[in-house]
Amino acid sequence: MKPFLRACVMFAVLLQQSHTQTAVPDTVLNCCEGDILLLLDSSGSVSSYEFSRLLLFLTELLRPFSLGEGHVRVGLLQVGTSPHLEFGLDVHDSQANLQKALRSTRQLQGDTNTEAALRLAQQLLTRTEAERPKVLLWLTDGVQPGDVDGPMSELKRKGVAVLAVSTGHGNYQVLRRAVTPPTESHLYFVDIDDISIITEDLREAIIEIIRAERLRVVHLSSHSAVLQWRPVLSADSGYYELRYSCVRRMEGSTHPDSVAGCSPGQYHKRTLPGDSSWEELTNLQPDTTYTASLSPESNQEIFNTLTVSFTTLPEVLSPAVVSVSDSGPRQVRVSWGPLQPARVQRYTVEYGAIPRGRVHTVTLHSHQNSTLLTGLEPDTQYLVTVSALHVTGKERAMSVKACTQEVLPALVDLQLTPVGREAMQVKWQGHRKDLRGYWLSWEKENTQSSSKSSSSSMYLPPSSLSAQLTHLSLSSRVCVSPVYSSGRGDGICCTAEARTDSRHWG
Repeated sequence: MKPFLRACVMFAVLLQQSHTQTAVPDTVLNCCEGDILLLLDSSGSVSSYEFSRLLLFLTELLRPFSLGEGHVRVGLLQVGTSPHLEFGLDVHDSQANLQKALRSTRQLQGDTNTEAALRLAQQLLTRTEAERPKVLLWLTDGVQPGDVDGPMSELKRKGVAVLAVSTGHGNYQVLRRAVTPPTESHLYFVDIDDISIITEDLREAIIEIIRAERLRVVHLSSHSAVLQWRPVLSADSGYYELRYSCVRRMEGSTHPDSVAGCSPGQYHKRTLPGDSSWEELTNLQPDTTYTASLSPESNQEIFNTLTVSFTTLPEVLSPAVVSVSDSGPRQVRVSWGPLQPARVQRYTVEYGAIPRGRVHTVTLHSHQNSTLLTGLEPDTQYLVTVSALHVTGKERAMSVKACTQEVLPALVDLQLTPVGREAMQVKWQGHRKDLRGYWLSWEKENTQSSSKSSSSSMYLPPSSLSAQLTHLSLSSRVCVSPVYSSGRGDGICCTAEARTDSRHWG
């Protein structure tokens, strides 16, 4: 291309650029938080014309983002014979400064030493907070980038998202391996004169990685909601204006207050300090959809209004859950919830054996959410009903079935007979059909130290009615328990006192 013709083309590009600068998509403002490191091929294989177009492309790509801490930080690293950090991530906190820095960037020329630049990029990106999303945008003509697989893999392993734009006929397989999935939105091959056509798609791909949820609901109940946002102001730089109103009551809701308390279009307004980052909305109606908007107000900068919609939980009237625990042959514990002492006057627990047992009643304070029912019949099913009398006069009840355990017979006969020095024959009786076996435990002498003993145990089948134990410690305690299909019954224990002549065991 002749010098005069190239100058005309460059003038046309700059003229076109001046007209497009005003078309800034407002939806990008305050949308994101993260680090974008530009890895720009500045070697001799890139023509000066191509280098100029790449810089113009970057100005348009990045123009809509809000910059600085809590927003987007941008750094530029040039690839040449040696890498050159044009500016770091913490340098520019305004679009005016960033645009000026990009326009004044000068090409390095020299070799394409991408590997060395990637090692520096790794240092720059890993110095920042681990929680911040990180993007490496690689712009190259694709000419001999070198062995970049290793450094790129290391960057991705550390959580860096890699995107690439190639303006030449580079090795597709190398670039495909370099970028993070999905390839269709993170890898672009484009002619330098048509590079503007990928601006929006590439910007959206970056936004998807570093998008920050600015206003969100972090806690929700039937009558309250806690809103949280990323602060963009300080105590002396402005204030927040928060508005919220109900939109509609959920279909099928029968709560009377949700009808009277919801007036769509009627806003509640709060003014909050500039250093605020959360606010709790109270006295909301249950099962109702609300919308909230947060407007950062400042004389220094214009911020977008942030919005969020949410639906409060349905009204929960106690008791909503009733459970049974600590079941025994003659007792069960009944618990319920949620505990609502401000809304409940008292609780009543009624219980009786199924099908026609006598009904017993227990009245409890509104601060109590469990009680132990005693004096029950073993191996019996009971119907337990928990009722709550609310301060509104309404009564809500919930029932549950509870079963007591059967009484498992204990062993009544255990005999210890000496059969030799420090040995004993243990005998017992078993008679239940559903017997599963026996659990035998005893104290055993420790051969390592005669002054100490250890506990031993073993499980025996139901056909076993005796066992021989050896190496018993002095005054060993031997216990045998029956094991039934529904649990272990009470055992019986005896103490064996060993004599030195082995003629007496008691």
